[in-house]
Amino acid sequence: MSSVVGTRPALTWAVHLSVLFLVALWTLPTLGILVSSFRDKDQLAVSGWWTALVPAERNIVARAAPPEDAVAENGNWIIAGNVFEGSGKATAFGISSREPAAYAVGDTVELRDGGRLTLDATGDYTISYVKKPDGNRGQRIFVTSVEPPKFTTANYRTVLFSEGLGKSFINTMTVTIPATVIPILIAAYAAYALAWMQFPGRALLLATIVGLLVVPLQMSLIPLLRLYNDIGIGKSFIGIWLAHTAFGLPLAIYLLRNYMAGLPREIIESARVDGASDFEIFRKIILPLSFPALASFAIFQFLWVWNDLLVATVFLGNNEEQLVLTGRLRELLGSRGGNWEILTASAFVAIVVPILVFFAMQRYLVRGLLAGSVKGG
Repeated sequence: MSSVVGTRPALTWAVHLSVLFLVALWTLPTLGILVSSFRDKDQLAVSGWWTALVPAERNIVARAAPPEDAVAENGNWIIAGNVFEGSGKATAFGISSREPAAYAVGDTVELRDGGRLTLDATGDYTISYVKKPDGNRGQRIFVTSVEPPKFTTANYRTVLFSEGLGKSFINTMTVTIPATVIPILIAAYAAYALAWMQFPGRALLLATIVGLLVVPLQMSLIPLLRLYNDIGIGKSFIGIWLAHTAFGLPLAIYLLRNYMAGLPREIIESARVDGASDFEIFRKIILPLSFPALASFAIFQFLWVWNDLLVATVFLGNNEEQLVLTGRLRELLGSRGGNWEILTASAFVAIVVPILVFFAMQRYLVRGLLAGSVKGG
């Protein structure tokens, strides 16, 4: 398979298959979230997204109509109804939580109050009494049912029309855009200096920046917040802009410096021979050539800040006026966090803008990252 005349070698096919596998591994969870976001909440709670197109089996607890609704028919008192709110197919039923599937559909069961319960596959039940029953609560019926697939847009309506979502969206944009632009501006100047300017301690400064890449940001949250409170910018947008700038600068400087150091030296030297200053070289030559690297970091920083919850909670808090989108969606889940239908719909609402940004700039991502990783100066 590995001839020189054109047959693709086995290694090429292995690489292609590996890439396809990684793409599938990356996209399948996203597909699962998308499918789950449109599913009925009851079916979502009992079955996985891959079963969305097949009937789902679940257990429900229904309560029959109260005895006061009984009507006289042929000398007996009859209570009738359906256990399903919509459509469904019953496969078994019971009258006790200990044995919820003790009887097959069509069986007749003796109740403790003297009634006789019958349930058919459509969910229709009949309870007959010899004499008029007493009481004000209906009989509990445990049903094992098979329901057809249900899809709904109610999950998205709940998320999109929740109170305060629009304000939180604006707050997130207010945080994300400056927190993306500011570190790029600072890092571009610093990267040029580290790549093309000679000054004492340059190597030590670069090593320090590389070392900062592995420092967990959680270590600095409390000291930084105390500093912000002391100088009067705690719980403000200025504070969170500066925090995200500080957390993003090491990666930004590292990527941009590697990219700029790999630019053709002849161009820089020719500009200096022509009398161009460092600022003119930076503005007229380096910046236009470094756009792929700038775009690469912009994507990373935008995604990081947009999806952030921890830093926003620490430096902005949870007040209604400054609550970001991730904080608002977290509140929709409630204290138990078991509303999976809200969680999945919220996930897609939150990633719409990052997806648009990524696809708008993704052609620069690989170019910037590869150039920054293999070139150096």
